[in-house]
Amino acid sequence: MKILVAVKRVVDYNIKVRIKPDGSDVDINGVKMGVNPFDENGIEEALRLKEQGKASEIVAVTLGAATNQDVLRHALAMGVDRAVLVESTVDLQPLGVAKLLKAVVEREQPDLIILGKQAIDDDAGQTGQMLAALLGYAQGTFASALKIEGDEAIVTREVDGGSEELALAMPAVVTADLRLNEPRFVKLPNLMLARKKPIETLSASELNVDFKPRLKLLKVSEPPARKPGIKVGSVEELLNKLRAHEGIEL
Repeated sequence: MKILVAVKRVVDYNIKVRIKPDGSDVDINGVKMGVNPFDENGIEEALRLKEQGKASEIVAVTLGAATNQDVLRHALAMGVDRAVLVESTVDLQPLGVAKLLKAVVEREQPDLIILGKQAIDDDAGQTGQMLAALLGYAQGTFASALKIEGDEAIVTREVDGGSEELALAMPAVVTADLRLNEPRFVKLPNLMLARKKPIETLSASELNVDFKPRLKLLKVSEPPARKPGIKVGSVEELLNKLRAHEGIEL
C-alpha cells in the first residue's frame, strides 16, 4: 500500500503573528516557519502504518515556493520515503490546493491520502473534503484513530455526540486530528541526513490545473478589544444590573 501525505508550511504555532501596517495581510517576514501540526500527525500515522507492515511506501508532498523544501526535509527526517514539491509562486487557496493534489494523486496512485484536518494559518479545514470530492473517493475527516483492515480504512472520528466509526473503501482520503497520535521527536542526525536526500520538483503550471485564486482578501485587522468587566457585591446587585442592561424581568 502506498500512502501520500500532504504537508503545509505555516508560521510556527508558538509565534504570535502581527498584521502589516497597511492591513493588507499578516506579516510573516523573518518569522519562524514549520510543519503544520495537523499534517505532522498525518506523517506520524503513515509511519506507524508502515511499521505495522500495512504500507510499503510513504510519499510527502507540499505546494508552494522553493523555501517549502524545509518541511519536506522534516518529513524525510521523520522517515518518509520520498518527497515531492509542487512549485508555485501563486497564493494558493483550498480549492487550488485540492486540484493540484488531485493531479499528484493521479500521478502517484496512492491507496491512502492523509492530510491534516486544517492548517493553523487560515483554519479553513476544506482541502481534504474538496480533494475527496474531486477524486470521487471516500473520506474520513477529523480522524482520532485509523486502522487498515484488508481493503478498508477504519476511521474513528469525533462528532458532536461523541465518536463514530467509518469503514472506507480504499483509495480514500483521511484528515488527521491532533488526537490521532503524538508525532515522534526528530533527531538531529536524521535531519542532517535528510538534507542530502533528493526532492522531486514539479511545476504547478505543468499539471494543467486551474488553481488561480477565487477569493480576494480585502483587509486584515485585530478583533475589537473586549470591554472590561465589573464586580458586584451581591446576587441582588447582579440581578438589578442584568435587568437594567437587558431590559428583562427576572
